[in-house]
Amino acid sequence: MHLLRALALALVSTASLALPQHNPVPGGVAVIDLGVAGATPPTARWGEQPLAVLRDGGRWFALLGIPLDTLPGELEISVFSGSTATGKPIAIGAKNYPEQRLTIKDKRKVEPSPDDLARIEREKVVTEAIKRRFSDAAPATDFMLPASGPLSSRFGLRRVFNGQPRNPHAGLDVAVGTGAPVKAPAAGVVVNTGDYFFNGNTVFIDHGQGLITAYMHLSRIDVRSGQPVKKGEILGAVGATGRVTGPHLHWAVILNNTPVDPELFLKQP
Repeated sequence: MHLLRALALALVSTASLALPQHNPVPGGVAVIDLGVAGATPPTARWGEQPLAVLRDGGRWFALLGIPLDTLPGELEISVFSGSTATGKPIAIGAKNYPEQRLTIKDKRKVEPSPDDLARIEREKVVTEAIKRRFSDAAPATDFMLPASGPLSSRFGLRRVFNGQPRNPHAGLDVAVGTGAPVKAPAAGVVVNTGDYFFNGNTVFIDHGQGLITAYMHLSRIDVRSGQPVKKGEILGAVGATGRVTGPHLHWAVILNNTPVDPELFLKQP
């Protein structure tokens, strides 16, 4: 396994990657410098969770996705080089996200029936397994926006549906009409497609080393599970399936089993 991982990392070892922005706050990403890049890449873990390790500009970097419920303070990751393990502390800052109140016409999407709740639990088993994936391929992190339109609901909003508090917004919404193309932001492999109760028609892509993206509320899916996709390849079309107030793309980015702010992976103007 270590040899396969080293070979996968070597594919990008001679190039400089566009790393995500370093923003060590709840819902953010910590870009951690692991030192000068040698021939053998180090590995890194946060607890039992493996972390992506990429080479950029002649140095190794670990990427840590920080859960939204993390309190300000200090986290520590473990870095392994050969038989040597060292701890590396990461200072986590505070971030307050605004509140968003929405009215959903389909009350089933706010107060699901017993049958709906059983379906939601079955779907959760599938999506949680997808989020835990950790494949060997070194991911490209220079993402493009997967749909052409203005950004609407941002990541981390504390959401209230029909007066009832719900989980924070764990993605980025692009305001664009039904039928608009949705494109892969970077190369990867489609690992799941399906119609989910809350998410509607959804595509999941594995980009490698725990970096997963999802595209929700689609009107049409044009790819299949197991299909490799290139950056810019069409995945489907924008729609209004699942729990929505209107057509838009909900784009989620998961890093080490943690939803993080997708805007950190986009080039800044």
